[in-house]
Amino acid sequence: MLGSSFWQHPLVETAGYFSVVVLCLIVSMILFEIVTKYKNWEEIKNGNLAVALATGGKILGVCNIFRYSIERHTSLLEMLGWGLFGFVLLIFAYLLFEFLTPRFKVDDEIAEDNRSVGFISFTISLGLSFVIGASIT
Repeated sequence: MLGSSFWQHPLVETAGYFSVVVLCLIVSMILFEIVTKYKNWEEIKNGNLAVALATGGKILGVCNIFRYSIERHTSLLEMLGWGLFGFVLLIFAYLLFEFLTPRFKVDDEIAEDNRSVGFISFTISLGLSFVIGASIT
């Protein structure tokens, strides 16, 4: 029979956090695939650097938010809740980016491999993940 000390062992806790965050990352990538007009992985496979930049920024942003959440919470459930809340804010930021650029459609520009827009999307996702992460209590 496994004692509670097993579940509190640093290796077990690390494996648990890692597993949960990877699962959340997969779910977040599926949700971003739904939110964007283009197929992320298909575009990346075809060499669309703008999509790769935007997707990479989202991956780094989500992981950074969960890093802050892991650092600040002692229970897996709290970490998951705050991490998911931060992820929702990151999606909101992406939609806000689209809204605040009325002269062009961010999704269309990224789909057409506009690397400047892809890079700005990358920096917005990563930069705001630090703000979101720092505000997680």
